[in-house]
Amino acid sequence: MSVRRLLPIAAAVLAAALTACNPSAANESDSKPSADASASASAEASPSAAAGAPADGSGLSLTAAIAKIPAADEVRDGYKRDSFKHWTDEDSDSCSTRNEVLLAEAVKAPEQGARCALTGGEWLSYYDEVTVTAAGKLDIDHMVPLAEAWDSGASAWDADRRMRYANDLDAERSLVAVTAKTNRSKADKDPSEWMPPAKSAQCTYLADWTATKLRWKLTADDKERAALEKLAVDCPDTVVKYEAAP
Repeated sequence: MSVRRLLPIAAAVLAAALTACNPSAANESDSKPSADASASASAEASPSAAAGAPADGSGLSLTAAIAKIPAADEVRDGYKRDSFKHWTDEDSDSCSTRNEVLLAEAVKAPEQGARCALTGGEWLSYYDEVTVTAAGKLDIDHMVPLAEAWDSGASAWDADRRMRYANDLDAERSLVAVTAKTNRSKADKDPSEWMPPAKSAQCTYLADWTATKLRWKLTADDKERAALEKLAVDCPDTVVKYEAAP
C-alpha cells in the first residue's frame, strides 16, 4: 500500500498545529504547509509530513540542494505526453493515482463509493490558498511537469520508469492536488517562468521542485538554476528532504 494512504492523519495533525500558531488561519487547513513549518514540525508529525526524507531524517538547505541538481541543457525533441502512462491503479484497489492523491490530501475526507468514485470532501490548493469542495475542480499536478522531466533526462528512461515517475505516490511532494486554474497556468513551465501566486506557497514550492529533481536525478539548465538560486535567497530557513527513487 502506498504511503499516500497514511498522509491524511499526518496532514490533519500538522494543520491543527499550524492553525494554533497562526490565529488568522483558524478557518483554513493546509495539507501543504510552508517548507519552514514542515521542517520544524517533522519531529512531531508522521514521517510522511516530510515525504521523501532520507531514513536518518537529514536534510539540505535549499541553496545546497539546488547546487546538487545536475547541470545540462534541456532537449524537448520527441516528447509526447502519452510517453508517460499515468493515473494507473498500482495496488488494484480501484483507486487511480489521481484519486489516491485526492484521498491523501483532503482536509475533509470525501465519501468513497463504488470504483473509488469520490463525493463531497474539501481540499486546500496550496498554490493559491483556495478551498475546493468538489474533486472535479482539482487537477493533480506533477510537481516537475512531464514535459520538463522529459527535457531534463526522462527522455532516456524506459517506459516503466516514466510510468513510475508519472504515478509517484511514494513521495508526498511529487504529485499535488491544486486548482485547475493554477495547474493550467503553470503548464510545463519551470520556476524561471512560473511560481505559485500565493506568497506563502513559494518556499514550499521551491523545496518541492528541488526535491523532485533530486529524487529522480533530473537536470537543470542555466536559466532554471539561476531562477532557483535567486528565489532561494528569500527562503534561508527552508530545508529540502528527499529519497532517491528506485
